[in-house]
Amino acid sequence: MNSKRILVLGIGNLLWADEGFGVRCVEALNAGWSFPPQVTLIDGGTQGLYLLPYVQEADCLLVFDAVDYGDEPGSLRQVVGEQVPRFMGVKKMSLHQTGFQEVLMAAELTQKLPAELVLVGVQPEQLEDYGGSLRAAVKAQVEPALALALDWLERWGGTGIPRLGPAASTTDAALAIEVYEGQRPPADQAYRLGDARFLNMETA
Repeated sequence: MNSKRILVLGIGNLLWADEGFGVRCVEALNAGWSFPPQVTLIDGGTQGLYLLPYVQEADCLLVFDAVDYGDEPGSLRQVVGEQVPRFMGVKKMSLHQTGFQEVLMAAELTQKLPAELVLVGVQPEQLEDYGGSLRAAVKAQVEPALALALDWLERWGGTGIPRLGPAASTTDAALAIEVYEGQRPPADQAYRLGDARFLNMETA
């Protein structure tokens, strides 16, 4: 039996266009696949240090996020290992990046940083659009981002099983992004996907 505790975390702010990329990815992953008990999917939103206990408990951490690398809009990058904290602070677009960099630093200071770290990040096209959706170039990278994540999860022993059968595609129901708009928890809560519970991060 695989004993690695795996955390898949989507961070960002759905209210600001491409900043919602990380959350959309973890929602689509949850919609399209089921995972063994040692895998936890969390919509971390912009919760920052409230996510620290979950990060400290994990042996393997995969983060989806929109990160300004200075690349062409819609470019996808995979960052592994000790490079992850550096890239999380490469060019801060919002407070959520500062907050999550602090989470990684705090986990390291307490000697509870996950042994394996992966960041799957996209170069945003538009952030200054309150209430806007993912731009086409960024939305097009959700499917490749999920493919990278599924590969890592399989390596770590947390293989996903398609919810829609062998022919499941991330271009249909698994990526029905608009459906999620009315289903997200309020901004002061983080939702542990697949657990059917809202986690109020302010009181946890």
